[in-house]
Amino acid sequence: MEKYLKIIQESFTGYFNYLLQEIANPSWTNYFYWLLGLSFMVWFLEILAPWRKDQKIFRKGFWLDTFYIFFNFFLFSLIGYNALSNLGVELFNDFLGLFGIENIVAFKIQDLPAWTQLLIMFVIADFIQWNVHRQLHRRPWLWEFHKIHHSVKEMGFAAQFRFHFMETIIYKSVQYIPLAMIGFGIQEFFVVHMFSVLVGHLNHANVGWSYGVLGYVFNNPRMHIWHHSKELPEAHRYGMNFGLSLSLWDYLFGTAYVPKSGKNIELGFEGDENFPEDFGNQVLFPFRSKEK
Repeated sequence: MEKYLKIIQESFTGYFNYLLQEIANPSWTNYFYWLLGLSFMVWFLEILAPWRKDQKIFRKGFWLDTFYIFFNFFLFSLIGYNALSNLGVELFNDFLGLFGIENIVAFKIQDLPAWTQLLIMFVIADFIQWNVHRQLHRRPWLWEFHKIHHSVKEMGFAAQFRFHFMETIIYKSVQYIPLAMIGFGIQEFFVVHMFSVLVGHLNHANVGWSYGVLGYVFNNPRMHIWHHSKELPEAHRYGMNFGLSLSLWDYLFGTAYVPKSGKNIELGFEGDENFPEDFGNQVLFPFRSKEK
C-alpha cells in the first residue's frame, strides 16, 4: 500500500513540476507551446479563408472550447488523471507478476526504422480510436458523455477539445494493452501526437478543404462536418464518419457519409436545446442524466 501511495504522491508533484517546466522552458518537443502554435496557426487559417464567411471569428462556444483545451490536456492531468494512470499501470503490472509475467510484449519492433515504428503506432492507435468512437455513439451510457462534444453548434478548430474527461480515460484504457503488446518504446511518438492534433484542429476548423484524393485517407473538414450533423440519415442512425485522423476506416467499413456540401447544415443532436452551455454543468450532465 505504501508503494501505491508513493506513486500517487510522486505523480502529483511530478506532473506539477513537468507543467512548470513546459511553460518556463520552450523547446522543440515542448507540448504546451506546440499546442498553442498549432491552435493559432489553424485559427489564422479560419480568419484568412473561412468556409462559412458569416460565422464570427469568436464563434458561439469559442471561449468554452478554449477552456476545454487547457482543462483536458493540462488541468485534468494535474487534478488526478496522471496519478490514476500511473497507479493503474503499476497495479496491472503487479497483477501480471502474480502469474510470473513481467510484461505483455508480444511483438518487438524496436529494431525497425523510427519512421516505420511511428507509422505502425499511428495506424494502430487511430484504428482503436475509430472503434472506441463508434461505441461512444452506439452505447447509451457512453453517448451521455459524448454529447458534450456534439453540443457544438458552430464549428471551429477548438471544438476538437470540447469533450468530457471520461473520454480520455476510456480511450487511453482501451489503447493501453494493444499498444503495450507491441512493445513501443519510442520517444518520437511526440511527432505523431502533434500531427494528430493538427489533423483534429483542421477537421473542426471553419475551412472547406477536402484534400482531393487524400480525403479518402485523411479525415477533413468537409467530411467531419457531417459527423456533427443534427439530422442523421436512416442508414446511419448512430452517426457516421467516426475517423479521428484517418477517414480510411469509414470508407473501408461503410460508415462514410458525405452526400453534399455540409457547409450550412444544423449541428448538434436531438434535444440539445436543453443541454447545458457552461463547463460545470456539462461535466456533471452524464452523471445527473442517470439519476432521472
